This record gives sequence, structure tokens and C-alpha cells, in this order.
Amino acid sequence: MTEVKDTNEENINNEAVAEEAVAPVVEVAEAVMTEKSGREDRDNRQGGNKRSMTKNRRPDKRPAQSEFEQGIIDLARVTRVMAGGKRMRFRACIVIGNKKGKIGIGLAKGADVTLAINKAVNQAKKQMIDIQITNGTIAHSIQHKWGAAEILLRPAKKGRGIICGGVMRTIMEMAGIHNVTGKIMGTNNKVSNAKCIMEALSKIKQVKVREEKNARKEKKEGRENNQEQKNSETEVEVDNKKTK
Repeated sequence: MTEVKDTNEENINNEAVAEEAVAPVVEVAEAVMTEKSGREDRDNRQGGNKRSMTKNRRPDKRPAQSEFEQGIIDLARVTRVMAGGKRMRFRACIVIGNKKGKIGIGLAKGADVTLAINKAVNQAKKQMIDIQITNGTIAHSIQHKWGAAEILLRPAKKGRGIICGGVMRTIMEMAGIHNVTGKIMGTNNKVSNAKCIMEALSKIKQVKVREEKNARKEKKEGRENNQEQKNSETEVEVDNKKTK
């Protein structure tokens, strides 16, 4: 009887030791499982949010880039005296162009600067003119007067650049004229000068580009090449005679 009791006690002690050894492993496994379940729940939530975001995402309606570039000629704050007091507004004079001979100016007012500029740009698009550009300059010189404004424009050789300033330089850059000489001889009002320059550019005559100079150069080069060939042939003949 004593022996049976001893074996039972030994079995009970072994089971307790085994349970103590296995307990931390079980705890670690349970912790890992809870972490995995938490990650799965998080991923499912994020996936649901992503799906809802993709469904609710609107198409991109950004405005397309315009082919015209803008330049500010004048920006001023103007007031009008009303019965209740003074009304403040903004006036913008804008020039737009594609730097390929197409240009226009617009003058508009608005309660805000951006509103005035947008109105002026829309007005300029309705008043576009085409200018003939020959070899990076204008076809001929022109002098024009509009009100108190008077301007003078003259063509220039390639590499000369834009020899003018202020409003005239801005308009020439937007038009794509790279070589020109100009002078403002009248008032200093920017808006008046801009309108005078636009009228002058619209009155430039359409001229056919002649390529006589290029043809003459080609003929001269051909003659020089032929003369060099003849000289080389005569030299070869003289050398052959000497050897004989």
C-alpha cells in the first residue's frame, strides 16, 4: 500500500511540473493569436476605408494649361464716388500671347485683384490679332499716334535684341518678336501706350519673305568651289608634265 501511494504522489508532482513548464508557452501562443487577430481586424478596416475612398474619389477636373502666356501691364486701385461714399475696385490691364505672332490685350475692373485679372484675360482672348514675324523682327518701321500716346518701331538685325522698355518690351516678348528697336515719344500712361502699340502692330503690312540674298550666297559659293576644282586640276596637269 505504501508503494502505490508513493507512485501516485510522484505522478501528481510530475503533472504539476509539466503544467508549470507549459503555462508560459501557452501564454505566448495566446498573445501571438490575439496580435494576429488584431492585425486582421485592422487590415480589414483599412481595406474597407480604401475601397470607400476609391469609390467616393471624384475624377480630376483640373483646367487644361492654356497656350497663351500672361503679362501684367498695369494694376491699379480705382475709386468711384457714390451717394453713400466711395466704392473701391481694382483695374487690371493684361497682355496675353503665344510668342508666335498672336497677341491681345484686355482691360477690366473687379472687386478683387484675381477677379479683375480673369476678366481682363477673357477680354484679351476676344481681341487677338496676328502679327507677321520675319526673321525674328517686324517687316518694316512704323510710327503711330493714338490719343496722347505716340510710338516708333523699327526692325532690327538678328542678335540685336529688344531695344525698348516698359510696356513695349512686355508686348514684344509676348508676341515673340526678338529683335526690334522702339521708342515711346508721347505720354507715360501705360494703358494708352499699350493700345497705341497694339494698333501699330495691327497696321503692319504682310510682306513676302524674299530669299534673294541666300540664293546669291549659294551662287557665289558654287562659283568658288568650281574655281578651286579648276585650279587643282591645272596644278595636277603641271605636275604630270614636270614628271614626264
